Amino acid sequence: MTNSLSAVARRASVVVAVLAVATGLCGAARAATSPDTATRCGWFDNPSPGNATLVDKDGEWTIGQQGGHQAEGTWPTFPKARWVATGAGSAGYGCACLNVSARAETQEVTAIVSAHAQPLKTCRQDKALQGKEPENPLK
Repeated sequence: MTNSLSAVARRASVVVAVLAVATGLCGAARAATSPDTATRCGWFDNPSPGNATLVDKDGEWTIGQQGGHQAEGTWPTFPKARWVATGAGSAGYGCACLNVSARAETQEVTAIVSAHAQPLKTCRQDKALQGKEPENPLK
């Protein structure tokens, strides 16, 4: 009888562990499509290593500050035709749409769920972004 109870207890602990993992995975999937995320489109500016912002119709959102705040997730990648180099290395800017979680009160992006580059003309033709294109010191 004791062996039977031990086997049942082992099976129950395995079932509990499997349910915990499955619940965690479902929670991660919900977080990826959470109502707490928003799609923000505008100028993605990376003027120097570790520093990045997104300027959209609502203002300037901090994505990363060297030695400080860094949003989780992957920054957008830009093909050469969609990137304006403004200095050495990867410094520059482009037009992008990012699905993000953010703190509205501080305008900090906390996580990037997805990101994709847009043609430069998309931001240049957006009336809400007129006059907000980042400076290019190489011009």
